[in-house]
Amino acid sequence: MTIFRLALAEPAAAGGQASSAAAGGQASSAAAAPWLATAAGPGRLAPGSDPSVLPADVLVADHRNNRLLIIDPQGRVRWEFPRPGDLAPGRTFLQPDDAFFSPDGRHIIATQEDDQVISVISVATSRITYRYGVPGTPGSGPDHLFNPDDAMLTPAGVIVSADIKNCRLVIITPPAHTVTRVIGRTTNACQHDPPWRFGSPNGAFPMTDGHYLITEINGDWADEMSLSGRVSWSANPRGVLYPSDSNEIYPGRYLTVDYSDPGQVVEFDSSGRVLWRMGGFNQPSLALPLPNGDILLNDDFNHRVCVVDPATHRIVWQYGHTGKAGRGPGYLNDPDGVDLVPPDSLLVTHGATMGAP
Repeated sequence: MTIFRLALAEPAAAGGQASSAAAGGQASSAAAAPWLATAAGPGRLAPGSDPSVLPADVLVADHRNNRLLIIDPQGRVRWEFPRPGDLAPGRTFLQPDDAFFSPDGRHIIATQEDDQVISVISVATSRITYRYGVPGTPGSGPDHLFNPDDAMLTPAGVIVSADIKNCRLVIITPPAHTVTRVIGRTTNACQHDPPWRFGSPNGAFPMTDGHYLITEINGDWADEMSLSGRVSWSANPRGVLYPSDSNEIYPGRYLTVDYSDPGQVVEFDSSGRVLWRMGGFNQPSLALPLPNGDILLNDDFNHRVCVVDPATHRIVWQYGHTGKAGRGPGYLNDPDGVDLVPPDSLLVTHGATMGAP
């Protein structure tokens, strides 16, 4: 497998290992990126895990534990949000579904799909600095969403997100609390007809050519599309019942998961032809390519985050106890989103080609 490496859109702030050296020491780096503090305690990996398969720490949206975690390759929790005092009085942080770093590494954007909001969190202060949506209140008007999914920040600071049950994609420009632009018809009757309508879109991932890869649950569709609305192709990944969070491995090769039980992770091309697949999962929601050719994924209802080696069909790294939910050390409860901590992340989500609206 070939991995297409992308450069960061701008130098990461003191949020990664390279910039920590330039900043002149561990103390200043740890203030801006707390996971760089000295590690303590044992790792909590599944037996047989190989820490060397990960190029960086991993950000996990621990959905039913209502938290975000950064876990290092040795299985040690290096950062958690929220900790006591992180949330302002009266503010909640419930059911984070996905979480991604901003291209500059300064913020984490968390999609709280079941709570109907998108939250932007400052890494340096562990505070929510912006929120779009009203917690617990679905809708389609100003400052309302209906099951938002996979929100991402572009290098320009603009949010692009799927809005599943409003059948649309939305572009939001903080600090505004109205949608800057809607792609697709706002309706509760979702159907596949991009760019005019979408069949329950649950992902919009940037691609190396500046376009986005859209996943539609209804009808099992993946679409390459520009944010101006030009559709390059649409395909049905064959044998996938419930596609989730499709993204690009490199031009012409794509990755999706089947959010089913039993579920699977699948690589496919723009015709929908399956190039590789691996089963044995329980409603996996997101898989991302790693620079060594392995695949990082959430196996949601097996309550684990895994790295899979496609060449051997083996799990080579795992955090979480298979089939056992929990909150204590080494446990997760429906992990629903992963990202690599920048600047080591080589994923498309941090690419300089992320399309600006």
